[in-house]
Amino acid sequence: MNSTLVITTGELPGTAQPRKDSIFRTRGTVIVLDADAAACPEQQRGSWYIQVLGVRLRSALEADSGASLRTVVERAIAAVAQRHRLVPGAAPAAAVAIVRALHGRVEALALGNAPIVAVARTGAVHQLRDDRLERLLTGRLEHIGLYARLRTGAGFTSPKHRELLDQLRDHQLRHLNKDGGYWAAEAAPDAARHALVHSWPAAEIEQVLVMNHAVAAAVEDYRLFASWHHLARTCRERGPQYVVRMIHTAETAEDPHGIRWPRYEPAGDKTLAHLDLTAALA
Repeated sequence: MNSTLVITTGELPGTAQPRKDSIFRTRGTVIVLDADAAACPEQQRGSWYIQVLGVRLRSALEADSGASLRTVVERAIAAVAQRHRLVPGAAPAAAVAIVRALHGRVEALALGNAPIVAVARTGAVHQLRDDRLERLLTGRLEHIGLYARLRTGAGFTSPKHRELLDQLRDHQLRHLNKDGGYWAAEAAPDAARHALVHSWPAAEIEQVLVMNHAVAAAVEDYRLFASWHHLARTCRERGPQYVVRMIHTAETAEDPHGIRWPRYEPAGDKTLAHLDLTAALA
């Protein structure tokens, strides 16, 4: 079997600049990075980190396409931290999602909130989701209060909105790369050992979606797409760029104040990769 994937991508910045997510590609592999907003309050620092980490990950996978994905991520975190003298707890951080076709299998790694969804030829949907950050924040009084205020029309610019965001950020950072908290690529290489990994026989998989959380919301929260099948089909027929523009338009034109779909910011960066294995099997 030819393990080459047909990869198409869509990327669109949100309302904050510069963007803090990105896609990197090698032959048969796609990498999605999404900077952790809590650890990267300065937009430029988050943007810088995903670029240097992404280049390091891509180079490592090009040099050794068969290396363990956890090992690749661990070494990349260590190399970037050493070269730029990053210190755990005071460094930028990012979610990492990698999908690779290798030796008749589709391998996936998720570290942080960057979902991976595989659609099987049988129609089954397989998700690789690192939801530890979501579980850490959902249910906290600050999170409940922030969403409740948005539903009343309070909007994203009020001092109270910023206060609640800061409280959630402080809670989040106290639990970064700690047992019982959540894990992300930062300056502690050991975090990579906590990444979720899975693989499927390539002959059983038709399409794979790799995205940041802002794209996943279109299925799970906004219901712009009725299912993951619907999103995958739209990617195949119209392309991922069409999808991310559709999500952005829904946020900015249909719900600019977060009343219908409460969220942290008016419109976040959106990153989506679509991997089609049908052509790879042809």
